Amino acid sequence: MFLLSIQDWAIWLIVIVAVVLVVALIAWIIATRNSLVALTNNVEEAFSTIDVYLKKRWDLIPNLVETVKGYAAHESETLTGVIAARNSAMQATTAEDKIEAENALSGTLKSLFALSEAYPALRASEQFGMLQNQLTAIENDIAQHRKYYNATVKQYNNKIMFFPSNLIANSMKLIKKPYFETESSERENVKVKF
Repeated sequence: MFLLSIQDWAIWLIVIVAVVLVVALIAWIIATRNSLVALTNNVEEAFSTIDVYLKKRWDLIPNLVETVKGYAAHESETLTGVIAARNSAMQATTAEDKIEAENALSGTLKSLFALSEAYPALRASEQFGMLQNQLTAIENDIAQHRKYYNATVKQYNNKIMFFPSNLIANSMKLIKKPYFETESSERENVKVKF
């Protein structure tokens, strides 16, 4: 018969507790790392979805500008500004640059639509109306996907900043992601002067 002394039981208990703690720690590290990877992928997917709608907007802008040119040829400064902002947005590579360029483009588009108020024939144009409706729909889609992107960025930023998951995030060299926000100038009403 095999009997263990109290000291032997204590040693086995300590070993078992230590093994359980090590296994629990490894399981937590794996789960935390996997959740950080999933959140990183969610942020990238959300930004990629915004990119799809931004491309649609970029493709629509030249048609819109050409339509406005026919009615408001002497407004070349506004039209040039819209095209320059579009080109800048298309060339942006980092998330921060893209967000800044897209905010600038949104501002120039507002001034383009403000022109339609000064030109009743332009406002009455069927092609301009159709393009304006398409752009409005795209802008609504962009706004919805900005909300989703910002929500995923919030989850991601919280996870990489909260203790103890920040220990794993730091080892993965994860950094805080920017929100896709409007600039303060974009929140102001557009002023049109002739």
